[in-house]
Amino acid sequence: MKKIVKYVILDIVQNKIVLIYTFLLLLISLSVFILESNPAKGLLSLLNIVLILIPLICIIFSTIYIYNSAEFIELLVSQPIKRKSIWLSLFTGLASSLCLAFFIGTGIPVLLYHPDATGTMMIAMGLCLTLVFVGIAMLAAGFTRDKAKGIGLSILLWLFLSLIFDALVLFALFQFQDYPLERIMVFISFFNPIDLSRIQILLQMDISALMGYTGAIFREFFGNSLGIVISFIGLLLWGLVPLLLSLRKFGKRDL
Repeated sequence: MKKIVKYVILDIVQNKIVLIYTFLLLLISLSVFILESNPAKGLLSLLNIVLILIPLICIIFSTIYIYNSAEFIELLVSQPIKRKSIWLSLFTGLASSLCLAFFIGTGIPVLLYHPDATGTMMIAMGLCLTLVFVGIAMLAAGFTRDKAKGIGLSILLWLFLSLIFDALVLFALFQFQDYPLERIMVFISFFNPIDLSRIQILLQMDISALMGYTGAIFREFFGNSLGIVISFIGLLLWGLVPLLLSLRKFGKRDL
């Protein structure tokens, strides 16, 4: 398993797309902090990159990589190696490489210009989202052997979690605005890893005060140590459940 992980990491690290991804993140992060006189504003500018761009790149790249490695995977399956070990090795290699790319591109500039609890939380959320969307990508790739359908499913899942989910929640809030839905919103936020990450970063930035009573509810639940631990458990489940489902699907697939 270690040899497979090592091979996957070396293969991805040498990939031009990952190198360009790392360089662009580094360029954008440094530019934001250099142009902004206030590091806190620079961190806020990076928020959309962490919450939108990173999940998109991770899910598309991981899906394409799995499909492009089909022959390599078939070769491994023909060897006396458990399918579970093969699939987990691919996940570990993909997740490690993309996490490293994110840390070099965004994590290091954040630590240089904003080395406090807010900056640390943003790095932690970026790493968690990387793991989550690599797992979701492997689930999408495991559901169909057609590359076009797999990539389309990945993009659809990203689109739902990043845009459509919030639009549906806002629509529900407007429809039932006469009812106290603030505490229900805390529960609903666990159905979207991007929302969980956004809430934690905004609470660290203390922008929740601008959200009124809803922000106070979020701060009451997520603002303490227990709430942070629960949110991390939620993100862990978001990464673990798709991976386990994809592992089960891969174990039954006829190659």
